[in-house]
Amino acid sequence: MTSRLLMSFRSAAPGPVPARDVPGSTRPTAVLDLEHPLTAAFADRVRREARARGAVTDRDRLRIAHGVIASAVRPVYSVDDLRRVSRTLRLGRGSCSQRMAVLEAVARSLGVPTRVRGLLVDGAFWYPRFPGLRPLVPEDVLLAWPEFLLDGAWVPVTDLFAGHGARGAGAGADGGAPAGGGFTNSGPETLFEAVARTAVDWDAPPACAGSAPCDLSAHLRTDLGRFASRDELFARHGQTLCLAARTLAEPVLGRWSAGAGAGAGTGAGVKSAGGRAAA
Repeated sequence: MTSRLLMSFRSAAPGPVPARDVPGSTRPTAVLDLEHPLTAAFADRVRREARARGAVTDRDRLRIAHGVIASAVRPVYSVDDLRRVSRTLRLGRGSCSQRMAVLEAVARSLGVPTRVRGLLVDGAFWYPRFPGLRPLVPEDVLLAWPEFLLDGAWVPVTDLFAGHGARGAGAGADGGAPAGGGFTNSGPETLFEAVARTAVDWDAPPACAGSAPCDLSAHLRTDLGRFASRDELFARHGQTLCLAARTLAEPVLGRWSAGAGAGAGTGAGVKSAGGRAAA
């Protein structure tokens, strides 16, 4: 049983889904604070790593950026979706949403336009992570799912790794992630790591054919469409939890390592910001 008690108010009718061709941008936003010294330095770190590894395409650079973020930012259950990227980098920990925002900021710093797709996902999808706290799990969770403009086409974050040799081999996931199979939303592997290892799709396209490994469409309640930035999405639809709930929960959840809620440890294999490993 999920709950609406701690959620932000949302209209039952969110309005028409915006057009699919919503333009993205490479400009900074309040969340994607590209000009902050910490954010700029992190983007430079990705550039250096990309050059060292001989990356020649934007897709390759973003794959490398994903690995650098997975190494540098520890996965936790933070609930502030409007946290600035620079603060996430300074803390060295962040939620899936916050780590995705770091990837978007790096992309924009590299000159790659980004936008997000707004997804309302069934709160029960998170039951495996909080088995003893189900009555407090929100009825639905608002996700900002990034997309990147590569070679003239919009590419969802999971498709950055499509056809890549790392798929199915556990690459991009932390030490406790499964070597194969679909994303289970349990244990230390989060959505952020999973996209590098296995397909994650909310639409059940023909490639998934309704199979468990990549089809998450059963968990999708509402497609809110595309937005030029995550700032715009959350300004229109609010964050998952109300301000009071975020204020009370953040000091605890913001330090709670992914996987600990399901008794799976504290995210072994993912280094803190002080770690030296990159991708």
